[in-house]
Amino acid sequence: MHTDHPGKTLAEFAAGLNFEDIPVTVQRRTEELLLDWFACALAGKGAPPVEMIARYAERMGPVGGPCEILVHRTRSSPLMAAMANAAASHFAEQDDVHNGSVFHPGTVVFPPALAAAQALGASGAELLTAAVVGYEVGIRVGEFLGRTHYRIFHTTGTAGTFAAAAAAGRLLHLPAVKMLHAFGSAGTQSAGLWEFLREAADSKQLHTAHAAGAGLSAAYLAADGLTGASRILDGLQGLAAGTSSDADASRLTDALGRRWALAETSFKYHASCRHTHPAADALQQVLAAHELRADDVKRVTAHVHQAAIDVLGPVTDPLTVHQSKFSMGTVLAMISVHGSAGLAEFDAHYRDPAVRAFSARVAMALDPEVEAAYPARWIGKVQVETFDGRRLTARVDEPRGDPGNTLSREQIEDKALRLGAYRDGARREDMQRVIDLVWRLADVPRIPILLT
Repeated sequence: MHTDHPGKTLAEFAAGLNFEDIPVTVQRRTEELLLDWFACALAGKGAPPVEMIARYAERMGPVGGPCEILVHRTRSSPLMAAMANAAASHFAEQDDVHNGSVFHPGTVVFPPALAAAQALGASGAELLTAAVVGYEVGIRVGEFLGRTHYRIFHTTGTAGTFAAAAAAGRLLHLPAVKMLHAFGSAGTQSAGLWEFLREAADSKQLHTAHAAGAGLSAAYLAADGLTGASRILDGLQGLAAGTSSDADASRLTDALGRRWALAETSFKYHASCRHTHPAADALQQVLAAHELRADDVKRVTAHVHQAAIDVLGPVTDPLTVHQSKFSMGTVLAMISVHGSAGLAEFDAHYRDPAVRAFSARVAMALDPEVEAAYPARWIGKVQVETFDGRRLTARVDEPRGDPGNTLSREQIEDKALRLGAYRDGARREDMQRVIDLVWRLADVPRIPILLT
């Protein structure tokens, strides 16, 4: 390990990891995350920003390339397919998240990995290995950049370029020196600012499309000899210097090869920003325990960490379905009024008078315990005041989908089938065929086109 050059150590790990090095439990979890990502991508079909980015990719790319654009079942180049699929998988707000890095790995790892694997004729084991590399690198870069970075920057867009470069670079069999160059080229292109949330702009899907495309490009260019800054992460004018005041370089190499950060990743249960999930789970507990209806509730206070206030606070009057998923009030209203904060509930009810009325009765308050635990743990605490004068509380220490409260394979399959059917992204038989393929992916000699 290069203690004085953590980026080099990270590149050596990314270049050198073999499928046999990965614990079987991590291999299986990677398959589950792949299926979850695939279904999330299909659920983006028909969403305006997804369709615009997919159409752009089809205009810019070759017709009939080796890689599939999932929502349109068309073919293009690795670059254009990666961009379109990354945009699609980050719209439904059901894609995975890693708590400690506050980073959505799947949406920036699997699109370039799948595209490169299809273009290169890679095996299933090679695709799984590349995905593990992407998760391990991207999560550690997100942890390295820290909380001050996340206040302004969408970490999935910034750290995501490194994750994408690592995954694509592993499929290209980049040696460590070229992997480091790929990191340099990825980092100098990293981008993504939270300002879009204030006015319901479509930038969130562009962030993932750009990260996937920039990272994949960085890897392919490094393979051809393009050099990048070797200290792009921790250099004097590197990424941390410009975007963080609490960066911790030790996080880049934290227990590489022993701690599998991929296995710490959470599945998303509610179709909303992950910062709303702890409070949503806690509120469901209160409602069920005391048999409350929405009309019984006078006020809800969600006790949250500061990042939740930073991300959700600007959304005071959601103008679109997608923006409503970043409103704590709307999410808790869906739970109370409709019993679920799922895709169908948001589509049909986000502007309903009953939802808006309940939303107005929701507030967020910074909680010292919740703040101290974050981001390693996302604790949910709510206080509910009823119209008949009761004050009720509940807490959740691990939201549904977290590693300690995870989804079973059966639940992941069920979620995938629902997401595939959500906007007619795939027929049930198509989804079942992909599910069967993913569960035996380690033995597949060549990654096929998934949807024909």
